[in-house]
Amino acid sequence: MEKIPDFETDKKAIRARKRIEAIKGFYQHLFAYCLFTPFTIFINYKTYWDYKWFWFSVIGWGIAVVIHAFVVFVHKGTFGREWEERKIEELMRKEQNNWD
Repeated sequence: MEKIPDFETDKKAIRARKRIEAIKGFYQHLFAYCLFTPFTIFINYKTYWDYKWFWFSVIGWGIAVVIHAFVVFVHKGTFGREWEERKIEELMRKEQNNWD
């Protein structure tokens, strides 16, 4: 007997995979930042230490890392998954009411 696919489970698996990819992307971003920062400081130190230009890249990229963390771990998105699911249910109810 052939098994009928469980679409709800499939949607959850797809969502979980996307979530894992988002978290993985953040950690890759953070790792690159942690490697880049000391390298930038070293280059600045070896070239011209009187002007601390490394702060521009360190602070700018640091802000980007913080925003990335916020998007991945805190903010679900104004038009995120929950909003999308609510909107789909709302439209389906309206459509159902039109047929009744």
